[in-house]
Amino acid sequence: MAEITANGQAGQPQLVLQKIYVKDASFEAPNAPQVFQEMGETEAQPQVQLNLGHKAVDLGNDLFEVVLSLTLTCNLGERTAYLAEVHQAGIFGIGGFTNDDRDGILGSYCPNLLFPYARQMVSSMIQEGGFPPFLLQPINFDALYAEQQRQQLEGAGAHPLNS
Repeated sequence: MAEITANGQAGQPQLVLQKIYVKDASFEAPNAPQVFQEMGETEAQPQVQLNLGHKAVDLGNDLFEVVLSLTLTCNLGERTAYLAEVHQAGIFGIGGFTNDDRDGILGSYCPNLLFPYARQMVSSMIQEGGFPPFLLQPINFDALYAEQQRQQLEGAGAHPLNS
């Protein structure tokens, strides 16, 4: 028996964004206020490092929570100027897709959709922390997902998949 969806169609693939929310956010300026003086006095350029990750949790009933994690660390010389971390989350209804297609949606499409929200949150925290505005450049989640898939295949011994 085919499952009938809310719009009356049977078995059609569906992707529905149900909710976007901040799961966790933190900002630290461990060397303030001295770091503000150092920023004005030194010619050293701040070094910014981005750590990026995401995970998907199956909530059942074709619902998935996807959490995109961004951690931005800014160092001035040997000292940390600031550390901003955001876990931007969304709940997605994903049904009627093959496992490979669903994994691609969870690994690429969903993080891509969450990124502008996380980027805005990070930018806002940095500016409200007293530092110059910082805008993260766009990230190609399709390429990151493809690279992750390639590495998994190599890690599995590069055996061809049996379909």
